[in-house]
Amino acid sequence: MEYIKLGSTGLEVSRLCLGCMSYGIPERGAHAWTLGEEESRPFIQRALELGINFFDTANIYSDGTSEEIVGRALRDFTTRDEVVIATKVHGRMRPGPNGGGLSRKVIMSEIDHSLKRLGTDYVDLYQIHRWDHETPIEETLEALHDVVKAGKARYIGASSMYAWQFMTALHVAERNNWTKFVSMQNYVNLLYREEEREMLPLCEVNGIGVIPWSPLARGRLTRDWEVSSVRSDTDEFAKQLYSRTDEADRLVALRVKEIAEERGVPRAQIALAWVLQKKPVTAPIIGATQMHHLDDAAAAVNLKLSDSEIIRLEELYVPHPVTGGLNNFK
Repeated sequence: MEYIKLGSTGLEVSRLCLGCMSYGIPERGAHAWTLGEEESRPFIQRALELGINFFDTANIYSDGTSEEIVGRALRDFTTRDEVVIATKVHGRMRPGPNGGGLSRKVIMSEIDHSLKRLGTDYVDLYQIHRWDHETPIEETLEALHDVVKAGKARYIGASSMYAWQFMTALHVAERNNWTKFVSMQNYVNLLYREEEREMLPLCEVNGIGVIPWSPLARGRLTRDWEVSSVRSDTDEFAKQLYSRTDEADRLVALRVKEIAEERGVPRAQIALAWVLQKKPVTAPIIGATQMHHLDDAAAAVNLKLSDSEIIRLEELYVPHPVTGGLNNFK
């Protein structure tokens, strides 16, 4: 495993981050395809064995049970100082007023709930899951600053939003001498490259760590186009992101298959290697519900694509409508 600084911070993270949305009680929350606790624990243990020290979850994943499962597994398999734990806040955790969003009340409440579920005194990276259109960014940033100063989070990060929103947040924090975002968790893969226009250059110039979600396009880049899975059949968000009738995307997926066959490696390694080599990506967030998912991801860290292979992978891409959850929570 390779390790890298998260943006311009001194925090060292593995080049892969294990996304823990896959681990949670299936009957809780919106993801019926998740693995329960006993099924999940071997994946977290294997990730640690491979040298992955970076784990990402969220309060909303499986109604909080993802945080509980991850917290218990990390306590059993490693020590707190050896891992980097990231979680997120924004999604609605309960009905009624103040059940979600990024108000001061919600943030101060949800950080404590997350810490309790994770069984830790602090998280290394506390991220806003989406932009809150109904709360002033000043209120959100000051609350996050206070969370850091209280010792409940070491760093703060953001996730999918427009580049102008992220730049606004960075400016407001700097103007008020508040803690600034050090990372951006956004949507980047060979089927969706719109972040290359503004967000990735913005992050590179400002020393922001980039930890993309869905680097394998929910598995669309790892199997034949017509083949489905339990997750692809039941994941409503994935259905918004990908369509089996999209001919341009199908051709990109075919190109991944061609290069994988030439290299004699699984398609996942090619698709993930492309994300790993895209500047300024720090650590793609990988999901794993089969053990070979982890082994393929680890192998991709050491697989270096040639310039000609990158050109072949990229040349078939056509522009897509801006998406990636930007408008989901308005």
